[in-house]
Amino acid sequence: MPTIKRSLASIAFVAGLILSSWVVARAQTASPSPTPAATPPASDIFIVEVASHNGKMKLGPPVKITNWVGYNNQPSFMPDGQSVLYTSIRDQQADIYRYDIARGATTQITKTPESEYSPTLMPGGQSISVIRVEADGTQRLWRFPLAGGAPSLILEKIKPVGYQLWIDDHTLVLFILGKPNTLQIVDTRTEKAETIAENPGRMLRRIPQQNKFSFVHKVSDQEWIVKAYDLDSRKVTELIKTFPGVEDYAWTPAGDLLMAKDAKLFARKKSDWAWREVADFSKVGLKTITRIAVSPKGDRIAFVAR
Repeated sequence: MPTIKRSLASIAFVAGLILSSWVVARAQTASPSPTPAATPPASDIFIVEVASHNGKMKLGPPVKITNWVGYNNQPSFMPDGQSVLYTSIRDQQADIYRYDIARGATTQITKTPESEYSPTLMPGGQSISVIRVEADGTQRLWRFPLAGGAPSLILEKIKPVGYQLWIDDHTLVLFILGKPNTLQIVDTRTEKAETIAENPGRMLRRIPQQNKFSFVHKVSDQEWIVKAYDLDSRKVTELIKTFPGVEDYAWTPAGDLLMAKDAKLFARKKSDWAWREVADFSKVGLKTITRIAVSPKGDRIAFVAR
């Protein structure tokens, strides 16, 4: 299959998997999931500088880091906070790119006949893992060395993978597409998987200063809840309801929770858990903030907006 046709098939496969999951979910009153577009809408990635004044978060103006007109999404900071990995679909082909903040320069990381999504730095910092849509439509987790070299398959049998979170060098939390979608903890050495929730959201995060990770549980159409999974006790606890229809969020290094509604960004301190608006980016023409990411030092926030 020619590259462009293969890429189109890959993108269609991703949309088809998510759409099929949505159809099944809608058939079950307790299994909701939003309807995705068959073709990803155009979007851009922005970065804002973060400062603290009298204990309050102050954000600078948003700076657009993507110039390609089309789908630019899934930002993820590197450990030094000086560059951002992201997915971009160009000429019907999804690949991974890296933006250097100081130089204002973009470098292409993957360039393959397949499509790669959701770049995530692996433990050790030498490679990234991606969701790769293979030539036959199989959607699995792959490793790409940052220094270059051949990619390699991480998990052979577990598929189709939607989203990922590394816990340590052999433990992953995975969003697995299915009927229904499930959240699973996987040992990469044995591929043994344990399902811990059904109908999760796409955002999987480590909780700062705790041996826990968080996820959104879509309990019903009206009730989406941020929950925490304790890796020691293996218990799930509720944290807070999301804004209606919102599944993207992020944690600051201090343990504050960030979430956006439309073009407004809110913060919720763990000390009082009261939502507080920290920025309204509609004033600069932005809409629908999603895919929030915070730098390791907490001095920058990246997000997707239209």
